Amino acid sequence: MASVRYVRRFSRTERALHWIHASAFFVLLGTGLVLYLPSLSIAVSNRPLVKAIHVYTAIAWVLALVLVVLVGDRSGLGRTFRELDLFDGDDRRWLAARPAPQGRFNAGQKLNAALTGAFAVLFAASGFLLWYGERNTDFRWTSTLLLHDGLTIASVFLVTGHLYLAVIHPATRHALRGMTLGSVREDWATRHHAKWVSPAEREMRSETAARATETRS
Repeated sequence: MASVRYVRRFSRTERALHWIHASAFFVLLGTGLVLYLPSLSIAVSNRPLVKAIHVYTAIAWVLALVLVVLVGDRSGLGRTFRELDLFDGDDRRWLAARPAPQGRFNAGQKLNAALTGAFAVLFAASGFLLWYGERNTDFRWTSTLLLHDGLTIASVFLVTGHLYLAVIHPATRHALRGMTLGSVREDWATRHHAKWVSPAEREMRSETAARATETRS
């Protein structure tokens, strides 16, 4: 029986950024719903505490992301950003539901990353204005609240689709292993990310060979 081979897909830095962002999102979503929905606010009955958790989680989220970028693999993050930023003919064909080989990120994941980044910036800006507007009424704008609420609704739909593909959908749920342990099966990567798996396999083999050389020496 042939052994299962794995290729590394995500570094520790990439995984740290993902899970910090995901954890903060769910805390902010839960506390935000309590602040937004009167029925939940009454049930919790401690609005000031929930509001404090919401604000301090947002601050911790930003600081944690900055810290990981500063101390993590910045060159690797730069390569990841360039991969996410590249849209080629295969990506356009994939979005048109036509067969096309994909790199480490498929076109849907690239769009998800772009939307997530844009939402994060808009959430941070509108959240700050909502906080500051309570201290200076000149900055208390109805449009800010509408933007913050609209982003929340859009994010819920985006995250629901993301969770379905990552946890439930049979063809794609193996990808979750890459974001938890860092590696995915080589055969799965070959089927879903054909343009990426060959370079990744070569890198893995070169690293293995280098370690074996160091051991012999």
